[in-house]
Amino acid sequence: MATLNDISTLITTDPNLHSGRPIITGTGTSVRRIAGLYNQGNNAEEIARRLNHLTITQIYAALTYYHANRDEIDEDIAAEKTAYEQLAKQHHQQASFGK
Repeated sequence: MATLNDISTLITTDPNLHSGRPIITGTGTSVRRIAGLYNQGNNAEEIARRLNHLTITQIYAALTYYHANRDEIDEDIAAEKTAYEQLAKQHHQQASFGK
């Protein structure tokens, strides 16, 4: 007989890890990373092949968490992208100033 997994044990949120962002339990892989790959057009199987340290079950758990909390995670992804773009702009301005 197959062992059933409690899906709630597959995703962890700890304020001391990854700034409290949800991660796949026992790994350093965030749900946000899985969501990013998914939003780039990768399906669960492709993500599992790319991140071969994760099981397909872990990928589906992360995607389930993402879809259940999509607005929050998409906002986090957008905020990080904005912060990156601002840093890149500052770096470019500083590099141009130094010439």
